[in-house]
Amino acid sequence: MAAAGGSEIFYGGIPVFRGFARLMEPSLYSPLPDDWTIGVADIVESTKAIAAKRYKTVNMAGAAVIAAVTNALGGREFPFVFGGDGASFAVAPADVDAAREALAATATWVRDDLDLIMRVALVPIDAVRAQGLDVRVARFGPSTNLSYAMFSGGGLGFAEAAMKRGEFAVAPAPPGTQPDLSGLSCRFEEIPSARGVILSVLAVPAKGGDPHAFRKVIEDVIALAGQSPDAGRPVPSGGPALRWPPQGLDFEARTKRGGPLFARRVLVFVSTLWVYTVIRFGLKIGKFAAKDYMQQVVDNSDFRKYDDGLRMILDCSEELAQALAERLAQAAANGVVRYGLHRQDAAMMTCFTPSAMRSNHVHFIDGARGGYASAASAMKAMRI
Repeated sequence: MAAAGGSEIFYGGIPVFRGFARLMEPSLYSPLPDDWTIGVADIVESTKAIAAKRYKTVNMAGAAVIAAVTNALGGREFPFVFGGDGASFAVAPADVDAAREALAATATWVRDDLDLIMRVALVPIDAVRAQGLDVRVARFGPSTNLSYAMFSGGGLGFAEAAMKRGEFAVAPAPPGTQPDLSGLSCRFEEIPSARGVILSVLAVPAKGGDPHAFRKVIEDVIALAGQSPDAGRPVPSGGPALRWPPQGLDFEARTKRGGPLFARRVLVFVSTLWVYTVIRFGLKIGKFAAKDYMQQVVDNSDFRKYDDGLRMILDCSEELAQALAERLAQAAANGVVRYGLHRQDAAMMTCFTPSAMRSNHVHFIDGARGGYASAASAMKAMRI
């Protein structure tokens, strides 16, 4: 096992791999240290929220988990993954208490400000390994700016199921507690499909299935997606549209701490006008260059990932969407994979930018009409 230690010692020591097609190579993944802890969070009855067209609210709640924990850890790197209606991550022993406080505060904020119920839990890695499962982590670099964590071993799935059973639960913080959500925003407009359809893809191993056959399926799906320009990236080369006032103004106001909501709205109203002006006219302010920032937004968009299963938000043709559906259906019929697909006309972006002066800001992509949550519902409905 890897030696115990801080986030920078373990996670920072994992080599970054390039080329998403290499995703399923076992040698890329390192097992979590024995004394680490897994954090999981999701929205209770997210399907109902999606049916009520509260897509952005659900995404904001999921991204808030990552923002809150990142800020609680002082910006130190740690492995995490955004799941649309929730998030998963892993932390070292020294960071567990801070992560617990951040999760508890986020659950309270989601309830009080977003009118949703969020489950949160912290699961020791030894509880996962007691089930014969594991959590292994890789680092994928979509650009030279940053890297994303990828997870394998089945442990995240166990942790999520345990959380839903009420095990390892973290209780919400007292009413009025607010996490530090600095850097969390959703200023960009929805991103309409340029190629035909925004396709949410979710594919996980079937119970008792052949892992080698599953790897082949995932590699085939990635290869098919690679036939689309930019591998199906839904973010256009010039970045998503930015208008003012932004659609997400109220969400961003609710992330701010202190003072009445009206005052926070005014603050965000003014600050977003300044940002819009700088980006709209491509200005350079000190070391900040709007053109460079927008290119980083494109490069850093998190539209494909692996967390015990493949997740992708693709902008693709109907023909490619059908080819992907046929390949997955064939694999499901053979008992290799369980999957869900969801078609929609647009994608959306939720941003976490701790500092616009650094290039490692991250932009979470989901479908704008249900996304990953609807793909998960489709997978459950197939009963395969």
